[in-house]
Amino acid sequence: MRKVSLILLTALFLISSSVYAQVDDDMTGAWYMYFWNTTIGESPFGFQGDVQYRNWNMIGDLEQLLLRAGATYQPKNADIKFTLGYASISTGEFGDGTDIKSENRIYQEALIPQKIGNRFYITHRFRYEQRWVENQDFRTRYRYNLFINVPLNKKEIERGSLYLAFYNELFMNGELNIGSDQKVQYFDRNRTYFAIGYGLIDNLNIQMGMMRQSTVNWQKNQTQISLHHKF
Repeated sequence: MRKVSLILLTALFLISSSVYAQVDDDMTGAWYMYFWNTTIGESPFGFQGDVQYRNWNMIGDLEQLLLRAGATYQPKNADIKFTLGYASISTGEFGDGTDIKSENRIYQEALIPQKIGNRFYITHRFRYEQRWVENQDFRTRYRYNLFINVPLNKKEIERGSLYLAFYNELFMNGELNIGSDQKVQYFDRNRTYFAIGYGLIDNLNIQMGMMRQSTVNWQKNQTQISLHHKF
């Protein structure tokens, strides 16, 4: 029995090690993204959303396809915007695997803009998510993101503006037991991003940069190309 137990423990260790080793930390991935937001006339209501095609490599090895949209409300005479939204996420395996895991998500967020001096545009984003992940129990997650944009050749981000973009986002899980004897830690991941942006027109910017994502089991660099559209 002792030998059998040892063999089983060794097998479990090797399996778990191979799962964590599936993600190649040295392989740079790529995320291609489009963010949009709009308001309904002069009212405080509007909509926002994004489409993200994320790859474990530069293209072709799907990490995630994320579709997200929400209704927004910005009180008059208040520097804050609230969003209630929904997201659909399809997550792929790293490498040659073809399994796709689906997730449905409802989220609430608050965006708080802030300006320091003439050139530092800061936004604080607080987001709370309710997640229904395939083959897992109901989950929740808390997120805080600090965005900083700094125009270089102009004082505002507009047509012809060249600017630096930075963000750091922390993710914390609301539950540790997620079903089927699966457990996670309170710390989910952290993302740190540096990029350069350019104002194509007054309401459309492009950013190109690098994001470092750190989880409990792996760390990985992701190039990012994103369009930011306000209309």
